[in-house]
Amino acid sequence: MDTGVVTEEQQKTRTSWTDKTPPEWHAYVNKEVTVIADEKNEYQGWVATIDPVSASVVLVNFEDDQKTSVRIVMGHAIQKVDILKESDDVTEQKLLNLFNLQESSSTHSKEDVKSKKLNLKSWLQQNNIPVTEEGESERTLCVAGVLTIDPPYGPENCNSTNEIILSRVQGLIRGYMTSQ
Repeated sequence: MDTGVVTEEQQKTRTSWTDKTPPEWHAYVNKEVTVIADEKNEYQGWVATIDPVSASVVLVNFEDDQKTSVRIVMGHAIQKVDILKESDDVTEQKLLNLFNLQESSSTHSKEDVKSKKLNLKSWLQQNNIPVTEEGESERTLCVAGVLTIDPPYGPENCNSTNEIILSRVQGLIRGYMTSQ
């Protein structure tokens, strides 16, 4: 019978997961695990990531080639995590690609990427936006010295510490892409 009183041992078990450090949690990533949570709920799956703030675990199950389920187990509810097995190369690659929603530059031919870069650079220059090529084999576009655009040159490939410029250039690129 559950009296609702949390024993010292239960409290120790309960807080031990949330008290771990990010390097300790990282040891669980890309492993198949069983998670025991409050109310005796048990979940099994591959650990895709662990949120370092909330200690929540993102579990993934590959049901078949077309269907994948994702479950988030909240960190405060986790009582115990047991590693069942290590991932093989195929599973690890699936986990890495799971949340990668942007197109991979490897899916584009070198000619397509180069053409896209030149067209975007030309369009930016026509709109009086200073842009140069930089980096390894000049693959990266640099806008006004404060923003970079990497292949395949979409809005999600923009990087800047200035969020205002980042947002505006991403909006411009989205507009450019819809007009193409």
